[in-house]
Amino acid sequence: MYCIDVLLEEHDHITDFIKVARNACCSIIDGQPIYNDDFNKMLNFGKVYADSLHHKKEEDILFNAMIQEVGGPAEKMIRNGMLVEHDIGRLYLSELDKAMNEYLLSPSTQLKLKIITNLSAYCDLLERHIVKENQVAYPFGQKTLSTQTLQRLDDETKHFENNSQNASHREYYLNVLNELQEKYC
Repeated sequence: MYCIDVLLEEHDHITDFIKVARNACCSIIDGQPIYNDDFNKMLNFGKVYADSLHHKKEEDILFNAMIQEVGGPAEKMIRNGMLVEHDIGRLYLSELDKAMNEYLLSPSTQLKLKIITNLSAYCDLLERHIVKENQVAYPFGQKTLSTQTLQRLDDETKHFENNSQNASHREYYLNVLNELQEKYC
C-alpha cells in the first residue's frame, strides 16, 4: 500500500534524524559548542519534515479515514495516543525553539540543558511513537479499512507527495539530514 509505504520510509528518515540529534546533544555534553545553524536545521527538520509533511499525512489522510470508517478502537488509539503524542512532540519543539532563542541572547549552562533536554525528549518520544505506528497503528489500518478506502488513501498520498511545495520541502530536508549525518554520525 503506497500510503503506508511512504509513511514507513519517512519513519526511516526520522530515525536517522534521531541518531543525528542525539549525537549532537552528546557533542555538547562532551564540551563542543552549540552550533546554532545545525540546531536550527534540526528544529526545522522536526517542524517541517516530521510534522508538516509526515504527521500531516497521518492526521489528515490515514488517521482521519480510520476514525471515520472504523470508529471505536481506532478512534481511541488515534485520539488518545497518536494525536496526543504528536502534540507533545510539538511542545518539545516549541520549548527547544524558545531555549535556543534565549541561549542566543544570553548563553548559559541552564539553557544548554534546556536545549539538550527538549531535543532528547523529542527524540525519545519519536522513537517510541514510530514503534507504535509501525507495529500497531499502520497494520490495524491496513487490516480494518476497506479496499476502496485504502485505494483512496493511496491516491490522496500521491497527490500530497506530488504537490510541488511538499516535494520541494521533502527534498530540501532530506539534503539537510544528509548534511547533518556527515557531521554528527
